[in-house]
Amino acid sequence: MSPALALAAGATTLRSRLGQMLVAAGVLLGLVVGAAGVALTQVVELQNQVTVVHFDAITRADGAYVRLVDAETAVRGYALTGDTVTLEPFERAADSATTFASLADDSMARGFPDGAAQAARVAADAAVRWQDEFAEPLIEQVAAQGVESVTPEQIEAGRALFDAARSGVEAYLTELRQVRDQAGGELATWTTILSGAVVVLVLAALAVGVALWVLLRRWITAPVAALAADARAVSSGELSHPVVVTGPGEIAGLALDMERMRRTLVDQLDALEQSSREVAQAHELLTEQAEELRRSNRDLEQFAYVASHDLQEPLRKVASFTQLLQKRYGGQLDDRADEYIGFAVDGAKRMQQLIQDLLGFSRAGRGDGVQEPVDLADALAQAVDNLDEAVTGVNAQITADDLPVVMGERALLVQLLQNLVGNAVKFRHPDRVPQIQISAHEMGDSWELRCTDNGIGIDPQYADRVFLIFQRLHPKDVYEGTGIGLALCKKIVEFHGGRIWIDPAQEIGASIRWTLPAAPARDN
Repeated sequence: MSPALALAAGATTLRSRLGQMLVAAGVLLGLVVGAAGVALTQVVELQNQVTVVHFDAITRADGAYVRLVDAETAVRGYALTGDTVTLEPFERAADSATTFASLADDSMARGFPDGAAQAARVAADAAVRWQDEFAEPLIEQVAAQGVESVTPEQIEAGRALFDAARSGVEAYLTELRQVRDQAGGELATWTTILSGAVVVLVLAALAVGVALWVLLRRWITAPVAALAADARAVSSGELSHPVVVTGPGEIAGLALDMERMRRTLVDQLDALEQSSREVAQAHELLTEQAEELRRSNRDLEQFAYVASHDLQEPLRKVASFTQLLQKRYGGQLDDRADEYIGFAVDGAKRMQQLIQDLLGFSRAGRGDGVQEPVDLADALAQAVDNLDEAVTGVNAQITADDLPVVMGERALLVQLLQNLVGNAVKFRHPDRVPQIQISAHEMGDSWELRCTDNGIGIDPQYADRVFLIFQRLHPKDVYEGTGIGLALCKKIVEFHGGRIWIDPAQEIGASIRWTLPAAPARDN
């Protein structure tokens, strides 16, 4: 295993690192939030006790105490004046004693200390004694005997009873205030704790944010920046610059893949350079071969010139004198001599035809002509006119569909149609009148044409051989020819950018199909 692969395999994944970090941050924040929640609960509860429970208890106690003082003042005023109007505050405060008794029960119900409840009971008992033993008897006495019947001793005894009630009430209020102050102290303490928890929570959040920023910078930003720098170096053409494998598992794996890609590119570049060298060598070889081919073409052209002039001239003399010998001395020699002279005449004629066909084959597709739109209907008419003697001699029926206009050299296309129609006439069936059909249909930017006859046909196993030069499927004494006609057709078609083939689906006769480029549409 390479060092880079081992590093990537052993590196902790980014997912696990982030998971551990988030768990730690969550635990820390959870503890702080929990503490803040507890403090908030305590603050809310203590605040309710201070502002609602204790405040209500003290307010009720103060109200009862004020009513009790008003009642005592009303009784003393009635004892001095005998006016019943002065007793109204006493009548309103007649339930003060029961109020203090209910406060004792309320103190126990609200969970106040036992001292507060005990003080409330003492105050209630003292208020009841003052009311039962002084206030009500004194009111009855004044009502019955008048104010003169009230003695200073009675007033002093009433004051003593009221002082006892007042002391009880003040003791109860003191207990309530102490309980309230204690709750207020706890409230202040928990408020401080809550404030501290909020501060700690804020600081913890900031610490977690800073830690996240630092760790993400170390785990992601820095490795990705280094990886990007290596990628830019490689993409700028420094393929020898290594991609350093660093960071957590995912980034290390990505860096490792990029390093492998860089090495693959280096290997492919080396292979491409090797291929380029081989292509350059092949190009040089092709250039040499092309030059050799040009020399061969020049030699062939020279040969064609010699064949058309130098070779045909003595051949014409041989043919002429042989024909003259046959005409003048035919029948004067023995039969074998006449047969030999006939062989010589036929050989000379076939040699002349072969040389002419070879010249035509070598000149076809040399690009000497002009590429122009050619109406195939006119070209077919000229080809049939050139074959008039052969067509008329066998009463061949030649029909054609609406033929298109194609791009090409007119002379070559006339030669193509002439060879195809001539082949159909030559290889006619002895028992049928030759029928030849030329058709066409459009295929995109080209035309597919078809020459169909009812002749002897072509065996499918020879469908490719018939387009080779000098290939003959029949003896020369049965069907005359040099074996160049269809080879010349193939050369003409391929020169125009098309292809030619035998249709194997034809059951009667032969069907030759080929393609030619369509002429460009003319702008109106």
